[in-house]
Amino acid sequence: MRYLQMGTVMMLSALLLIPSFTLAQSYPNEPAYGNNTANGRSLLLNGAKQYFEVYGQGEPLVLIHGNGGNIGYMKPQIKFFARKYKVIVMDCRGRGNSELGSDSLTYMQITKDVNDILTHLKIDSAYIVGRSDGGIIALLMAIYYPEKVKKIVAFAANLTPDTIALYPSFLNEVKRDRRKADEMLAQKDSSQNWKILQQRNRMMEFQPQITAGDLQRIKCPVLVMSTDRDIIREEHTVYIYKNIPHANLCILAGESHYVTKDNPDLFNTTVQKYLDSSFVGEEMRQ
Repeated sequence: MRYLQMGTVMMLSALLLIPSFTLAQSYPNEPAYGNNTANGRSLLLNGAKQYFEVYGQGEPLVLIHGNGGNIGYMKPQIKFFARKYKVIVMDCRGRGNSELGSDSLTYMQITKDVNDILTHLKIDSAYIVGRSDGGIIALLMAIYYPEKVKKIVAFAANLTPDTIALYPSFLNEVKRDRRKADEMLAQKDSSQNWKILQQRNRMMEFQPQITAGDLQRIKCPVLVMSTDRDIIREEHTVYIYKNIPHANLCILAGESHYVTKDNPDLFNTTVQKYLDSSFVGEEMRQ
């Protein structure tokens, strides 16, 4: 099976020397990431307001959070990358300060939201760093809006919503949570926002549906990232890597799906190294 044929893989080192300061520490005048009136704004996209914030100066870099996250979840990445880049970070549709809208939640609609925000900001192209669902959206940006993408870092993305890509325990949890939301909506329970919980879990349960042919259309360099303790099967991450023409692979040792919060220095410096470097690796596949 080609899933298991790793060939020659270029892996960025997971053993990086980290400076003594902590990037995630707080300061008295630190902005309220995700609720920053000075940096935040909303756009009406496909009938729903979509909220985003902009930090720093330099080349544009888009940060995209995961399914259960929001702008605030990406605080360690905002603080790190805003030192060098113009960071655009959004509450994905239905999360944080962004509205869900009347349509069902889809990865393609969120991808279109990202593209429309970049168009509104008159940004021709940007680096895109996405975690989990954000990694899926990053890949979709490269497939459907290639002119908007310079480089991608896709962390813990999956192509299909099945046990080929995901470990069964996680997929079973998604299905259980979706059924629970269905039941509570049927009972007209108002103790939580069951609609968005239903939509979020339905999206993970039935989407995405990205093919190897789709990946092979990606022209920009892509760092495919994961960990060896992730909810995504390691062989699936390798499969994504093997099907993108200009891809590098990095699997962080001893880390989990939540490395962006649990060990942000490792994640951030690994990504920074990739963005700073010219692509190397295509000659390995000759």
